[in-house]
Amino acid sequence: MHNNNNNNKVLVWLAFLSIYVVWGTTFLAIAYGLKGFPPFLLSGLRFSGAGLLLLFWLWRKGERPFSRLSWKRNAVSGLLILTVGVGSVTWAEQYITSTEAAIIIASEPFWFILLDKKNRTHYKTNKLAVAGLVTGFLGLLLFFKSSLSGTEGLPGGHSGMRIISFAVLLCSALVWVLGSLYSRRATGASLFMNVAQQLLAGGAAALLIATVRGEWHTIQWRSIPPESWLGLVYLIIFGSVIAYLAFIWLLSVKPPALVSTHTFVNPVVAVAAGIFIARESVSGLQSVALSVIVAGVILTNMVQYKLSRRARVKIRKTTRVLLKAGQPYKTLAEI
Repeated sequence: MHNNNNNNKVLVWLAFLSIYVVWGTTFLAIAYGLKGFPPFLLSGLRFSGAGLLLLFWLWRKGERPFSRLSWKRNAVSGLLILTVGVGSVTWAEQYITSTEAAIIIASEPFWFILLDKKNRTHYKTNKLAVAGLVTGFLGLLLFFKSSLSGTEGLPGGHSGMRIISFAVLLCSALVWVLGSLYSRRATGASLFMNVAQQLLAGGAAALLIATVRGEWHTIQWRSIPPESWLGLVYLIIFGSVIAYLAFIWLLSVKPPALVSTHTFVNPVVAVAAGIFIARESVSGLQSVALSVIVAGVILTNMVQYKLSRRARVKIRKTTRVLLKAGQPYKTLAEI
């Protein structure tokens, strides 16, 4: 029993390490992938490859794809989260650095609070939620002030495209949250099968966009550098399979508020990876902006933690009431 507990603790630590480090470094992996692949072709190959690997693993376990309704709902989620959400990040990194992309995507928790209708009343009256939103958006304003002040040494080098890229990334964060909220409707399949279907649908849509954009004709397969292939393999195996599975498993064994701490760890890891591995530059004001955004995310996560803790208390109280109602004469019978 003691060994099982130790093994479970090790798995939990490894799973957290996976979503912290792997998802934090995917921004840099995308940057390397873009050195040889067009954006939507890179995204399509990433998601399709990961979806096929995951589907093959589930097939070996005896799971089979479920109904058309399941495919339909997961296809919508995959289109929103992966094709639009992550695909937009990949496209934008043609014109901005991976660290800049990570800092903007750190705003996702703020959009989640604004769009979560179920708890909207609580958020409006909660001082932490309001403080987190205000702090986070102030951090974004600081970031834009610094990032739009110059274009020297930047991927795209054109201020107009950088402004468009920042706007696209903000929209992608919003669409990611919408897709995540919609994905709660997925039924009829296991969590892993839902993810596999989302990956396959998102990959197919990205490949279709790549075809319409003519990306298949622009790529020179023999000229693709090794770091681009390594970036693609890393995104498939680590970013879209291992980290995804770790995230889903953690949600089943740990409080969601604790699992969601990756939202303020990922941008820090991404910035560190960009600086130390890719030698990307980060200005002092951008560093301050990142700190302010992370502070806002921490405040909003505290709200999520309180909500989840309150829900668990209600569940325990309801369970005790139901048990008493189901066994009303137990105490008398034992006298």
